[in-house]
Amino acid sequence: MLLRSYKKSTVRWLVVAAIVVFSQQSWALRVKDLTQIYGVRSNLLVGYGLVVGLDGSGDQTQQAPFTVQSLKSMLAQFGITLPPNVNPQLKNVAAVSVHAELPAFAKPGQQIDITVSSIGNAKSLRGGSLLMTALKGADGQIYALAQGNLIVSGFGAEADGSRITVNIPSTGRIPNGATVERGVPTSFHSGNSIILNLHTPDFTTAQRLSVAINDEVGDDTARPMDASSVEVMAPRDPGQRVSFVSILENIEIDPARGAAKVIINSRTGTIVIGSGVEVSPAAVTHGSLTVRIKAQPVVSQPNPLAGGETVVVPRTDIAIEQENNRMFLFDPGVSLDEIVKAINDVGAAPGDLVAILEALKESGALKAELIVI
Repeated sequence: MLLRSYKKSTVRWLVVAAIVVFSQQSWALRVKDLTQIYGVRSNLLVGYGLVVGLDGSGDQTQQAPFTVQSLKSMLAQFGITLPPNVNPQLKNVAAVSVHAELPAFAKPGQQIDITVSSIGNAKSLRGGSLLMTALKGADGQIYALAQGNLIVSGFGAEADGSRITVNIPSTGRIPNGATVERGVPTSFHSGNSIILNLHTPDFTTAQRLSVAINDEVGDDTARPMDASSVEVMAPRDPGQRVSFVSILENIEIDPARGAAKVIINSRTGTIVIGSGVEVSPAAVTHGSLTVRIKAQPVVSQPNPLAGGETVVVPRTDIAIEQENNRMFLFDPGVSLDEIVKAINDVGAAPGDLVAILEALKESGALKAELIVI
């Protein structure tokens, strides 16, 4: 059983269960909401840089020596050489990692947002400015240059040994903080066809997608390759291909219903019941037993002439309460709505719902996959 009591007395594990009910009716979605074109994707960029201008909240150089090393390397590029025995104690500089996402078809000169995060022991990046930082891709090539003033939503305060922190002051963002220097080539314009990849692989959805495209554009235009991909014949001319894809992505189809699943988060107690969940004929009864143990010490006083000693004798009161069992019957082919309504009608708590679902699955009555995460 996923939900249980960890302590006696009145301290219990409080869990909130959320039941998400999906309609069993079909709905139309655009192709652009269901698929992604093969080869058209964003690329991740990362870089290492320095944030300066901090108000004494930068890295402590003894614990983060790489910050001083980076600063010395930067000064050397400007012709400034520090003596070997000089170790500057910097408080307004922080070593940071910079990462960004380069969108597909991004061209040189366009700007993208960046995120700056401290990698040392800086307390806050508020008020700092990022110096020019090269952002590299997985191939080690530079694709963008970043620089600018940080926007930090978090802040902290410290006094007399007490400290309070709101959000994360060691991370900030710079909108349009990086300029694209190099574009990433794509395979969008190559070949006689494009491939549409479904976000959620499904054979039925792939078949419906190809049929909808053939009905809208023409026969033999699209063919399903597997549960995830559909190949579509497309014009080779770049302008015509863009117009063709614009038509494709606005076609509406009815995606297939997903497999019947019940997902339980054992850490948060969240329960998600997907559409299509049904129950075979079954009768369920569920009750709870509460045991309360209370210790009340009693003083034992001997008679005046008995010669005994006064002692404290423990006395324990045990009380047992058992709720009345509730039983309800599931008819053949019970739907999701009826399951939730039946359990709610008997006043079952989230913990009771988990126990009922597990019991139904063990008995073979629950026609769904029970997933515990």
